[in-house]
Amino acid sequence: MRRRSVLYSRSLPAAKAEAVADVSLASAEAGQPLRRHGQRLTAVLRHPATLWAAILLVGVALLLIRYTESQTVPHELTQDDFDAAVLYSLRNKVLPSQVARAVAAVSPSVVQVEGLRAGRKNRRKQAEQDRDVGTGVVIVDNGTILTNLHVVQGASEITVTFANGLESPAGIVSVQRDNDIAVLRARKIPDDLQAATLRSTDGLMLGDQVAVIGFPFGIGPSVSAGVVSGLERDFRSPEGGQEIDSLIQFDAAANPGNSGGPLVTMDGEVVGIVTAILNPTAERTFAGIGFAVPIENAANAVGQSPF
Repeated sequence: MRRRSVLYSRSLPAAKAEAVADVSLASAEAGQPLRRHGQRLTAVLRHPATLWAAILLVGVALLLIRYTESQTVPHELTQDDFDAAVLYSLRNKVLPSQVARAVAAVSPSVVQVEGLRAGRKNRRKQAEQDRDVGTGVVIVDNGTILTNLHVVQGASEITVTFANGLESPAGIVSVQRDNDIAVLRARKIPDDLQAATLRSTDGLMLGDQVAVIGFPFGIGPSVSAGVVSGLERDFRSPEGGQEIDSLIQFDAAANPGNSGGPLVTMDGEVVGIVTAILNPTAERTFAGIGFAVPIENAANAVGQSPF
């Protein structure tokens, strides 16, 4: 006969059942302390004080990390770093020229000057007005302006126009005929009027760059640039025969209308007042030689030397 495997029922003998019951009871009794410990731990973690303590610990840890990072030795800059920074700036930012910076410094002080005088009568017997246009520069922020005497001499009415467009009547305060200089005072001035910075001609050298700002033929403000061509020059006016000495010669373009305007260094400082151009023809246009009265002489017409 084929043997069958032994089959066991689910019921255990009494002795074995007692042994199993003892083991289960022991296990239960052993697990009770663990369960009580876990319940206490859960209660502690749920307590608000424990939560704030944990947050405080995290904050202290972050502060320690940042402090450690701050104590890291920084990268020491080298000449290559500086060279790279300069090269980057040159490639990515266009700097204004010296002339542009000089003009920006003095432009707020440059004014247009108009002198009106009665002219000849036309066929209808109506009086015409002759208009002389020149340039001036503010040297005191109360509206004191230097210009050329020949621009305003004989004028029945003088008007100045400031850089911001404000127009004002002006009167002659004083004149210096030997240097063709007139001092004007505007009756109205801008609230933020800026006086030009004046510089002595001591140290001015041949070849120094200069700029001229003014209203040639009434167009402006216009800018031209050149160099100092000579010092201590003399000039005789072809119209009136007046001779002026100790002039600055320059080759920046100047034309009728530039008279009375500033001759400016690359530092944006006024070293002279443009007064004449040399042209052997009757065209009265620029031929490469202009003259300016040194600012020391021109400013003396105010009654007090600025230097």
